Amino acid sequence: MEPPIEINHSGVGDWTIVEIRGEVDVYTVPTIKQYMIERLADGHRRFVVDLRGVAFIDSMGLGVLVGALKRVQSVHGELKLVITDANTKQLFALTGLRHVFPIYDSVYQARRTS
Repeated sequence: MEPPIEINHSGVGDWTIVEIRGEVDVYTVPTIKQYMIERLADGHRRFVVDLRGVAFIDSMGLGVLVGALKRVQSVHGELKLVITDANTKQLFALTGLRHVFPIYDSVYQARRTS
């Protein structure tokens, strides 16, 4: 059975926009991790991860995002998140991750803010 997730990416300038739809949980973490590793191997360094289509995120999902951030930072890149769902924003606030990740309301805003 395929994980309940869809991941796509596109390029806008020197930014790679990674759009995730579905659930970011223990079942989909391996798919997300591999996807990000492949993008880094392809030479991408600046990422906006668009989580507007994410219906649910668990602790493993948060962990894969932290891991992605560390990998990106290890190659002197950037990773920003787009989150509009109030519950997801609250999760990042409660876990303290809002201080770790730059979080924006739109892809446009994320790309334009340094």
